Amino acid sequence: MTGNHYKGHEVSCCIKYFIFGFNILFWLLGMALVAIGLWAWSEKGVLSNISSITDLGGLDPVWLFMVVGGVMFILGFAGCIGALRENTFLLKFFSVFLGIIFFLELTTGVLAFVFKDWIKDQLNLFINNNIRAYRDDIDLQNLIDFTQEYWDCCGAFGPDDWNLNIYFNCTDANPSREKCGVPFSCCTKDPAEDVINTQCGYDIRAKPDAEQKDYINVKGCVPQFEKWLQDNLTLVAGIFIGVALLQIFGICLAQNLVSDIEAVRASWVPPLPIITCRPPPYAGKNASAYYHT
Repeated sequence: MTGNHYKGHEVSCCIKYFIFGFNILFWLLGMALVAIGLWAWSEKGVLSNISSITDLGGLDPVWLFMVVGGVMFILGFAGCIGALRENTFLLKFFSVFLGIIFFLELTTGVLAFVFKDWIKDQLNLFINNNIRAYRDDIDLQNLIDFTQEYWDCCGAFGPDDWNLNIYFNCTDANPSREKCGVPFSCCTKDPAEDVINTQCGYDIRAKPDAEQKDYINVKGCVPQFEKWLQDNLTLVAGIFIGVALLQIFGICLAQNLVSDIEAVRASWVPPLPIITCRPPPYAGKNASAYYHT
């Protein structure tokens, strides 16, 4: 035989194509998220002026698309191509990268539980920084409005946090029409209204505290987020456990495939040499007579 020989080992097609199919979805989804992020930056003119990325005082939500999409793209590429081409380097990279992400998630969860007060202070600082930059970026504005509407909250710990924004503060030097107000997302919802009243928060903080709660949500987003976590603890824990098990499952499958590939390569037997028969050095007519006898 002239081909390569393998003794008793073979690569599992089920594992190989399961990893390939699962990761190609992540690869395509990662590309889609990165494309959405680039499109959003293009619409805001960021791509024509890269330095403007750091000009925003708060969080640019596009970064979420870029970071999550980039991680998914890298993982999907390594897992997809590594499984399809049986490339042990890419498969090991996939396992290590996934393991690092799992370790970071586990560390973040433990630290968040141990240093709850510090996390609470950092969350308050983060929200206040974004309140200051509320009018600076439309994506950030939409994110804050969604958060305040979803959790029925206003500001980090209350409506007065909007004094941090130059358009909503109550100082005498503020010429804005939104002075001493709050964004419309702080307003309580009237089921009878089909159209959102974007001016419902104007001058609302100039009223006494007892009257404010009839028009706006007076609870802060940090306490409301804590309450939401307590009410949905089982769901949140289930999601985290499910993601963790999925990551561990992916690492185990990749390592199993690497072991199969290395076992096949270790059992490789080189092809047997082809033996050709050469005639003895007879000359003349006797030689042809020799071959016919």
